[in-house]
Amino acid sequence: MSVRPFRDIKRRKTKIIKVGNVKIGGNHPISVQSMTNTITTDINKTLKQIEEIFNAGGDIVRISCPDEESTRALKEIKNNSPIPIVADIHFHYKRAIEAAKNGADCLRINPGNIGDKEKISEVIKAAKDNNCSIRIGVNAGSLERDILDKYKEPCPEALVESALRNIKTVEDLDFNEIKVSVKSSDVFLSVKSYQLLSEKTNYPLHLGVTEAGSQRPGSVKSAIGLGNLLMNGIGDTIRVSLSENPVEEIKTGNEILKSIGLRNRGVKVISCPSCARQGFEVINTVKILEEKLAHIKEHITLSIIGCVVNGPGEAAFTDIGITGGGKDSNMLYLNGVQSEKLKNDEIIKKVIDLVEKKAADLRANKK
Repeated sequence: MSVRPFRDIKRRKTKIIKVGNVKIGGNHPISVQSMTNTITTDINKTLKQIEEIFNAGGDIVRISCPDEESTRALKEIKNNSPIPIVADIHFHYKRAIEAAKNGADCLRINPGNIGDKEKISEVIKAAKDNNCSIRIGVNAGSLERDILDKYKEPCPEALVESALRNIKTVEDLDFNEIKVSVKSSDVFLSVKSYQLLSEKTNYPLHLGVTEAGSQRPGSVKSAIGLGNLLMNGIGDTIRVSLSENPVEEIKTGNEILKSIGLRNRGVKVISCPSCARQGFEVINTVKILEEKLAHIKEHITLSIIGCVVNGPGEAAFTDIGITGGGKDSNMLYLNGVQSEKLKNDEIIKKVIDLVEKKAADLRANKK
């Protein structure tokens, strides 16, 4: 039993598959992914955005392949990408075959949209021949007509029936390198669909609340939906879908995982909302520190608290802590122990220097 069992999350045991060099499922880290919004044939712009996604902490990136020109571009993109590529395919089976041959690590398809069994069989053969996994992507907005007729509207049972039907189609062709998603823009529908699906299959699940909206409402919807599932052990890879720069999707996804201890990547900042008791400007200090420390990949905890009401208590559980003391005199804590007093204008530089040093020490200890 852990020291704090109330924080324990018992992850659902799922089959392990690979997307390039990233393992998904089992006890492997929950991966965070996004999707480029550049024109795929603009190779330089697409690679630039992939690099930004990678630098923000993205593990996998999805690229739309709507035409033959895009699947041709995929080859050069794949050869220069720092992270695995998922080719997004919707209707034409030939695009899936081309993408697999041109280096895609995974195909995102809905077999029901691909066509007859012969066409699906050709896609599966291409995936097998090129060590390519497949994501079966079910979406409430594009369910099969007969399933919609049966249930009258998108509902959890409809999404799960579609997923299981498509899983069987692929399994019948002797292929099981599969991950599955059942997405909706409705939080309740998404959560219940994933809960039901998790009871009926052990394939890894790709979580998402699709078309969640702009940055603030979309992040909130995603945190509620994905957080609910993840805290109950459901989910092996995630995407936060925002009408925003893909980098923001990666940042939000990593923050969701960090907040519940499922990935500890980068600096975790605990900060107060500030009030009249604050001994220094908490809000601006936190903004600057988050910006200046965004490049840190190592797990370091930091508490920035404006006064002594909660400051010492929070600092007791963080690597580096600042507690406001008033009269331009604030206390620095290291590993919960008082270290030295700092003036207001010394806080930011001192904290940055300490975080940078700790990150360097952690990197050195890994070697």
